[in-house]
This record gives sequence, structure tokens and C-alpha cells, in this order.
Amino acid sequence: MGYISELRKHIGHNPLISAGATVAVIKDKQILLNLRSDTKTWGIPGGSLEIGETLEETAKRELKEETNLDCDNFTLLNVFSGNDFYFKYPNGDELYSVIALYLADDFKGGLKITDDESIDLSFFSKSELPNLESRAKLIIDWLIEKEYI
Repeated sequence: MGYISELRKHIGHNPLISAGATVAVIKDKQILLNLRSDTKTWGIPGGSLEIGETLEETAKRELKEETNLDCDNFTLLNVFSGNDFYFKYPNGDELYSVIALYLADDFKGGLKITDDESIDLSFFSKSELPNLESRAKLIIDWLIEKEYI
């Protein structure tokens, strides 16, 4: 069980601050997204920092867990936080996210859903983006503005 899940046992659905990493996997100006099982919206692979982990280790672990892709080199693109990154999950859990956005520089492996957090994985261009989770939309808008996708 992860750190956030352990905290939830003590604080219930109350808001908490969570640091984590999100990984932009970009190929031919298209970004890899995962259809989330909890919100039924599309997001960017990533997740919360675990005790003792670096943000880069979180990025690597979450990318592998959610997509089956491996990556050893990441570039830190930005850190997002504040009221815009508040999120309330369907189960009532409230979270203020601090998100380190990384670019996967040299990913390899075959796409495969390897956990219960995703329903689907697919690459999208900026002109064909699906229904996005709110935090993912803000990050993707930033990536479009910076011409990554």
C-alpha cells in the first residue's frame, strides 16, 4: 500500500498535499495518454512520490507501472502547483497536487496496461485530444503553448 493510501486511513477524504511526477511521452508531436479507471477521463502517466523516492524515481516507476515503457533519461520541464491543481476524486478524496512534469527522453518497450489504474493507452495529437482530467488538461495546454505537441 502506498504512502497516500496510508495517510487516507487517518485523515479520510480531507484535502492533502501530494508531490508527484508526471511523464510526457511524446512521439511525432503526439502525447501518450492513459484512460483512467477512477475518473473515466484521459490523463498523463504519473503518480505520487513514495517515501524515500526521488521525483525521477517516481517518474520512472510510474511510467513502467502504467504503460510498461522504460526510460532512464528524463528532462524536467516544469513544476505545477496551486489552486488550479486541486482535484476531488469520485470517491471523495481531495488533493492539492504538486506535479513535476518530466519529458521521457529515450523511452523503449511495448505499450501495455500493467495495473488497474488504466483502461486504455493511446497517443494523441493536439487536434484530436480526448476528454481530459482537469490537471492533465492544464499540463497539456502548457505543452502545446511550448510547442512540445
